[in-house]
Amino acid sequence: MLVEALDLIVLGRQLVKIGEQAMRGSSVPALPTGQSLVLRDVFAHPGSAISEITTRTGLPQSYVSESVARLREAGLLETAADSADGRRTLVRVSDTHARTVAKSGSTSVDSVLADALNGIDAGRPLEVLESLAKRLRPAEPGPILRALDAAR
Repeated sequence: MLVEALDLIVLGRQLVKIGEQAMRGSSVPALPTGQSLVLRDVFAHPGSAISEITTRTGLPQSYVSESVARLREAGLLETAADSADGRRTLVRVSDTHARTVAKSGSTSVDSVLADALNGIDAGRPLEVLESLAKRLRPAEPGPILRALDAAR
């Protein structure tokens, strides 16, 4: 069997969707893609200015500002004026949201994966995924895993 790079990318995106569904549950709608991108960026780079988020995400500054405002209203982000430059707004994930993500991140994916596999026994795929997750985990956790570990 030949697995191509695109197959791996598609698989990765499907696994992300399955993981998000397991964490979120079926009753909570997903964030719009742009807001999700902003939230992920802030998780990875806490204390960033709007301009820095704009640069990293490639989204327009007005969209990033609007997304930050909506995510702040939803209790997912917190903002504060930069003490060194009061014109800049610094953004970070709220402690409450970080704890929620850390807690829901430990949710079992068994039933969601079984649903995605259309009733096929998920036992073997789960074993394979668990093995891959252990083997492919980076030696040093990235900024998002460090933030989630701190929230636990």
